[in-house]
Order: sequence, then C-alpha cells, then structure tokens
Amino acid sequence: MPTTGSAASVGLGLIAAATWGGSDFAGGIGARRYPALLIVVSGHLVTLVLLLTVCGFGHLPLPHRTEFLEGAIGGLEGALALAAFYQALAMGAMGLTAALTGLLTALVPVLYGLWNEGLPAPFAIAGLLLGCIAIWLIAHAPGHTTPPAALWLGAISGAGFGLQLVLLKLAANGGVLWALTSARMGGVAGVAAILLFAWPRLVNKPVLSGFWWVGILAGGLDTIGNVGYTLAAHNGRLDIAAMVSSLYPGCTILLAAIILGERASRRQTLGVAVALVSVVLLSL
Repeated sequence: MPTTGSAASVGLGLIAAATWGGSDFAGGIGARRYPALLIVVSGHLVTLVLLLTVCGFGHLPLPHRTEFLEGAIGGLEGALALAAFYQALAMGAMGLTAALTGLLTALVPVLYGLWNEGLPAPFAIAGLLLGCIAIWLIAHAPGHTTPPAALWLGAISGAGFGLQLVLLKLAANGGVLWALTSARMGGVAGVAAILLFAWPRLVNKPVLSGFWWVGILAGGLDTIGNVGYTLAAHNGRLDIAAMVSSLYPGCTILLAAIILGERASRRQTLGVAVALVSVVLLSL
C-alpha cells in the first residue's frame, strides 16, 4: 500500500493543479477570441501526436486491453464532460456552476479512494475536508441566479471529470504514458464527434489560424497536469492525489491576478489560504 499523504504524491498533485490552472487560464483567454471547441480539439490532436511519438520511440510495452479501454473511456467521457461544462458556463452565472463542478471533480475520486483504500490518517482526513471547503470558496461567486439546467450540466460534468480521474488511476497500471495516450485517443474521438454537431454554428464565426497556438499551449499544460496527477495517483492514494490536483482553480485565479491585474474576492483569498492548510495536512 502506498504511503498515505506522502510529500512526493502531494508535490506531483500540486504540479497538476498549477498546470491545469494554467491550461484553464490560457484556454479561457483564447476563448475570448476563438471558439472554445476548436481550442480543445487542436490541443488534443497535437498532444496525442506527441504522446504517440514518445511511446513509439521509447518502445514502451503496450498495455493490456483492460487498461487501454479504461484510459480511452476516461478520455472519451472526459471530453463529453468538458462539452457539458462549457454549455453550463454559457448559460449565465458561472460561480455556483463552477463550484459544483469542481467539488464533484474532487469528491468522486475521493469517495472511490476511501471505499477502495480505506480511511487515511487523521491529518489526511482533515486535509480532505478542508480541500472540499477550499474548492467551494475559491470557485463559488454568490449573489447570482443560476439556471437549474446549468446546475444539472455542472453536476454531470463534475461527475464526468471525477470519473476520468478514477479511470486514469486504473489505466496507469498498464503504464502511465500509455494511460495518458489512450485517454487522449478517447478524448480526440469524443471532441471530434462533438465538433461534427457543432460545426454548423462554428462556420458562421470568424475562425483564425491563431487558435492552434492557444490550443497547443492549453493542451500542453493540460497534458503536463495529467502526467503529474496520474503519477501522484499511481504511486500514492487516489483520494489525496485527486484532492490536491483539484485545487487548480486557485492557480487560475492567481494567474488572472498576476497577468490581468484581476483582484480576488475576500472569499477566494480565504479559499486559497484554506487550500494551503489542506495541502500541509495532506503532506503529513
């Protein structure tokens, strides 16, 4: 059994949180100019080619069919969850939807980890609880009316993201890089299917070649985050790796403050402080 709350696993989770937060920031900025779906599909395609190249030149042994399917299914449903999340955000007030999605993204693998691996140490339990509170504080912007349909889509996307984290953990038994590669294959298939339905709406919008560069940046950071999370989950407890990695909204907020000069609310600042305490407890 992996060491509970190991510092190495938490460190890898923090790398995942930082790069996932950076990916969301880059994608969010790019989506102001280009269709978000084109950014996603370009990032998925480029990183899939890179992953296949690394696996091929590294002569990495192919995973068993079970692990390959676990990764591919995770990538496929993760892409569909992403489309649902974008649709939820497009319905209006984003705060409660984002908070619900972020919380479920963490809770699904945490509950699976508790059921599969048992209870962690008391400090880690406290860290998990504080992590949930931190995610809610960072992502939730109160005072806005959120349509019920947006909440349902947010819940579905959060559950989908959480399931993807579980499947990546299972697929890593056949090799971490192949787990990420099979997930990207499934993700490309999912995004391509969505793109076929969305294309009639996209062709009416100005689409410039620059979206590729945004997609490569966002997709590259996302892939680095996937590597960090999958290594953390493979070598440590799933619940702790998922909780630390799911603190990525705090990194997005920090980047917005540093680069765009946006000021975090008191609630978000408190959430970042709670997140730091959570990380310390999970590292003990």
